[in-house]
Amino acid sequence: MADIFETTLICDSCSKKTNKIKLIKDGFVLRAWDCRSCNKRFFHPLDKQEYEDFKRLKSKVFRVKLRLVGNSYAVSIPREIIEFEEEFNRKLEELINISLEEPGKLSLFFRKG
Repeated sequence: MADIFETTLICDSCSKKTNKIKLIKDGFVLRAWDCRSCNKRFFHPLDKQEYEDFKRLKSKVFRVKLRLVGNSYAVSIPREIIEFEEEFNRKLEELINISLEEPGKLSLFFRKG
């Protein structure tokens, strides 16, 4: 199936041809069409939806339990986050990276790099 980004888009305000651009916002590559004549931008609907889902999750605060398992502690990661990451990355690695950023702040990395 062809992607809508492969088509030519005509601006609905000025009826001029738009230019294809890619913007990076919060680590997301957002495909868009840019009308230089009237300064309007039209975002790819799938990219926009994925970015909106990310913003919704980012604004949530999850309360999770810290449990002692053997000699280590375990934290449950809410299903919403895992499902979003699986969809975004298509496949999660079995091992994830964790680091102590500063006192009181841990970071989990689902991707390498």
